[in-house]
Amino acid sequence: MSHRFVIAPDFPPNLFSGWYTLNTLLQKRSNLAVHLETPASSQEQTKMIDGGDIALVYANPFDAAKLIREKGYKAIARPVGKSDEMVIVSSSKGDIKTLDDLKAGATIAMADNRDVKLIGLRLLEAVDLTENDVKFEITETYQAAAKLVAQGQADAAFFIAEIYHSLSNLTKMQLNVLIESDLADITHVLLAKDDLSDANTICDVLLSLKNDADGQAVLSELGMPNGFEAVSEEEAEFMIDLMETLLD
Repeated sequence: MSHRFVIAPDFPPNLFSGWYTLNTLLQKRSNLAVHLETPASSQEQTKMIDGGDIALVYANPFDAAKLIREKGYKAIARPVGKSDEMVIVSSSKGDIKTLDDLKAGATIAMADNRDVKLIGLRLLEAVDLTENDVKFEITETYQAAAKLVAQGQADAAFFIAEIYHSLSNLTKMQLNVLIESDLADITHVLLAKDDLSDANTICDVLLSLKNDADGQAVLSELGMPNGFEAVSEEEAEFMIDLMETLLD
């Protein structure tokens, strides 16, 4: 039996091949058939999961909360020391130099990522802006969002911090960081269906990757040099509570 494994479509493009390398090693070491699937958008991910038969999901915290509460998944592992932070940027050539310079009516570019939007809106509360005060321009990719800002077609952009920091130096020279979050306790997590009997085997393989050279090479390729750690039910609930606090 093959286990379908879906990963969130919000990782930096330069890490794409790393997931296939991980999947190959996971199959080899677990003696399980694991089929990696890479949705191109949040909508495609939702459609896959709603269609059923998805055993594993590497999910952002927003989706993880819903999948645990409503879809019968449980958190089994997460990357060590890799919290989901976000960045708000403006054009380096524009008039918006600080977060205070963003005013009502501003256009904000971003890829379709609910976590980033949620955290970004929380950060905007510091300058008395709400979702009703700004207009969102949803782009296919984060690179497209950066282009809109650099060309003056958007006042600011919301980025996953990891993706922003992975942009080329040329692109980052055209952007100005207004603020970067520091949440620490919110991370992507690996979820398994509650009835997946092989969940412990898969988790054990992931946790052991940091113990040998081949595993370390895969983790480095994924940008997760510290490897994975197990997630308890209590830790998962704590993160869900944090997400719900952000939503309130």
